[in-house]
Amino acid sequence: MRIHDLDPENRPRERFVRSGAASLSSAELLALILKTGTKGKNILETCNDLLARHGLERLGDLSRSELQETEGIGPAKAMQIMAVFELQKRILHRRNTNRKVRSARDVYEYMAGRLPDETKEHLFLLHLNTKNRIIRHDLVSVGTLNASLIHPREIFKAAIRESAHAIILVHNHPSGDVEPSNADKRVTEVLKEAGSILQIEVLDHVIVGRGTFFSFREHSLIG
Repeated sequence: MRIHDLDPENRPRERFVRSGAASLSSAELLALILKTGTKGKNILETCNDLLARHGLERLGDLSRSELQETEGIGPAKAMQIMAVFELQKRILHRRNTNRKVRSARDVYEYMAGRLPDETKEHLFLLHLNTKNRIIRHDLVSVGTLNASLIHPREIFKAAIRESAHAIILVHNHPSGDVEPSNADKRVTEVLKEAGSILQIEVLDHVIVGRGTFFSFREHSLIG
């Protein structure tokens, strides 16, 4: 069945005009963007298949080849989908520019969409000014955290260059479990001690997982 064969009140475009974007399902919104289906399947059916296969949350992380595994999604439509999610990421990043950190949740929200590959551990450093606003972030290392591999000199070199008043450590746990490991705790201790000598405060260490986070400061593991 083609979209035009649906009753007018059930067509996504007409419902959008009548009731607004919030009234449409994710598949219907995606269908409005992609517009046309294939000979054997309308675009709404294709979008439902795509979301059933991957879920909305993962859609923005898929490659062109992965998107094209769904029947009806060719190179052009795959690029359209990727472009939409890339714009969303850029909007989020711009909103977070110069963000003031009041809590670990601010850090968690700032990091949303910034992990290039959530299947590996990434250690980031957030540089803060005297008003606790983020002035810059740096990717420090990729791989399991280990105090013997992460040298304070490398961590604080960028902080000194940026004249940072304080720093916040952020890393992810690909497993989704945000409970800190012994290695996480040791890294934090080493960098906290180095920061005290350099008079650059390690304000917090935030571990992010799937939809959640852990703050060393909020759990009284850092003072």
